[in-house]
Amino acid sequence: MKDRNIKRLHADWIIEATIEDMQKKMAVGEINSRELVKSYLQRIEMFDGEIHSVLEINPDALNVAAVLDEERKIKGPRGPLHGIPVLLKDNIDTGDKMHTSAGSLALAEHMAGRDAFAAAKLREAGAVLLGKTNMTEWANFMTIGMPSGYSSRGGQTLNPYGPGQFDVGGSSSGSGAATALNFAAAAVGTETSGSILNPSLKNSIVGIKPTVGLVSRTGVIPIAHSQDTPGPMARTVKDAAYLLNAMAGRDEEDPATEATPPEPADYAVQLNETDLRGVRIGIAGEPFTLRLSKHKLALMEEAKSVLKKLGAELVENIQIPSAKNTWTFDIFAYEFKASLNAYLQGTPQSNQIRSLADVIRFNEADPDMMLKYGQKLLELSEATSGTLTEQEYIFTLEEDLRLSREEGIDYAMNEYGLDALFFGGDRGSVISARAGYPTVIVPAGFIPNGEPFGVSFAGTAFSEPTLLKIAYAFEQATQHRKPPVIS
Repeated sequence: MKDRNIKRLHADWIIEATIEDMQKKMAVGEINSRELVKSYLQRIEMFDGEIHSVLEINPDALNVAAVLDEERKIKGPRGPLHGIPVLLKDNIDTGDKMHTSAGSLALAEHMAGRDAFAAAKLREAGAVLLGKTNMTEWANFMTIGMPSGYSSRGGQTLNPYGPGQFDVGGSSSGSGAATALNFAAAAVGTETSGSILNPSLKNSIVGIKPTVGLVSRTGVIPIAHSQDTPGPMARTVKDAAYLLNAMAGRDEEDPATEATPPEPADYAVQLNETDLRGVRIGIAGEPFTLRLSKHKLALMEEAKSVLKKLGAELVENIQIPSAKNTWTFDIFAYEFKASLNAYLQGTPQSNQIRSLADVIRFNEADPDMMLKYGQKLLELSEATSGTLTEQEYIFTLEEDLRLSREEGIDYAMNEYGLDALFFGGDRGSVISARAGYPTVIVPAGFIPNGEPFGVSFAGTAFSEPTLLKIAYAFEQATQHRKPPVIS
């Protein structure tokens, strides 16, 4: 590193710097956005060679940062994200010189004509879109048995806490690993069922899976419109809340956002207190704790003890009627074809891949490169009508909503008078995903072999303020997150 200021930032400060830390230094002129970008680029160059978390860098990032620095001097900052570098998962459109491929070589040359709604909101807030992160190809709806973090375009993303030892988590794998390694201030992932929560768990970071509709899906390569949502991934609860503030809002192109409150909450402003007196948290036991190791169960018990000391009232062994239900992925098979075809038809005419059938044919033309793990799920989805008129689809959608809400989360919350549900790891991700309800996951320590663990808090629609309050209090009391040791 020839730039002494960048070298100093890298060595002494930036490793776990928060967004507020960065803003304080920029406010007094000690650093600027351009230096932040350069420092992150240095870290990516130095440490991502083995991990493969960042797929592509925005070639205009330094120029964007310079413009934002000048704007700060003239007008002052737009807000907490002014000049802050952020990474995006590779299924989120950006109307710039970066590609959006969902990790597939089939879309390796695809450049979106405009920003996804969430990306546009981040730019509006002053964030620097630094680059795209690798992901499990097609958000892990390509085949059965594909490793988390693998894509034909980006290769295999590894877990920085144990490359080749620990699962990196999927499908927002690159966003999780890059955030853990501090390759940006924060990142954006997407979730259909566990794809933000799981890599956040595996990489000792905070993940927010928002209520479906709180953050628009416009411009996001889809899996299933009934469950898809973008969401923040960050090293602290407050940093994740700042991203959620920026991305939330109504979008006339995404009908799901019509249920969002007209004036979204400020999710970060309340995160100053750690008193949980009066908060009732239900503890989800079996079957959600089955097959958790004794070490992870011990960390759960430690987390519960902390919550009690903070004043929360814990309700043990709550009953969720649908807890033992076997959830199928039939809805994904039906919705993926309809949703992906609609997305591809809206891409620029230069994109030769216009349908799921085109994707399958592209893969078949180069099986050695594209079909290392097969494409069973793509073929399963292609076999549906693509019209969402099948009786099985309509029945299963109705059943999933009933079981996850009326006989699931809504039942538990009402029956026990709860403010939130507590799960070890990401064990509640499936039922929350089916309901379209939010979950926040936060680091809860490491088991003896060094594998990260976390706990999650779930609730009903638009309960993010309550969940973030609990997660923040727990985080501040424990400070479990530790950066991975890299050389």
